[in-house]
Amino acid sequence: MHKIKVWDGFIRSFHWLLVIAIAALYFSAEEGMMELHFVAGFFTLALLVTRLIWGLIGSKTAKLSALFHSPSAALKSFKQTDNKPGHGAAGSYMVLAFFILLLAQLVSGLMTTDDILTDGPLVQYVSSNVVEWAGWVHHKNFDLLLYAIILHIVAIVIYRIKGKNLVKAMVTGYAAEKNNDSNEELTKSPWTAIIIFVVVFAALLMTWGAEPVAYLFS
Repeated sequence: MHKIKVWDGFIRSFHWLLVIAIAALYFSAEEGMMELHFVAGFFTLALLVTRLIWGLIGSKTAKLSALFHSPSAALKSFKQTDNKPGHGAAGSYMVLAFFILLLAQLVSGLMTTDDILTDGPLVQYVSSNVVEWAGWVHHKNFDLLLYAIILHIVAIVIYRIKGKNLVKAMVTGYAAEKNNDSNEELTKSPWTAIIIFVVVFAALLMTWGAEPVAYLFS
């Protein structure tokens, strides 16, 4: 068994920044801090957009194509430890579910209003029925997102019991792998992804986020 680098700097940063962003979204919504909620939402949207782009042009273990497995492969990975570098078959299903839930949460948030002071930037472009539906999705979907997070934590604990330390790998980028003598580079430099994220986030803040940012710093 030897250590290989399986996660590049952006993927690791994406993971931990997403944890912070979701916590900020929950806290700001509960406390009625809507300006902070929108800024945190734009931050999360920039993270997700960058992650999807990086899934097309980035590291081998970050590729979106590496997340698609047959149901039988996912079931098999529950029965025995999956030593394939990157996300295992079952873990890939979890990642795809997170992407879908996050996308639904963010898009619905852009079309949601509190009917008092705060409107999402897309509210003006859609009908009142769509706004009402988006608000319902935004609230119900967050519950699904929380359940998915709990399931994710349970899976991490199970994998740890089975001898695979997923948290350590996501912190250091390195994992101990068996039967992998290939010298193929699995990761790329994260700088392209970082630049993409900065550009996307800056664009969101200068357009849709200009008003909440101005309020936060006023």
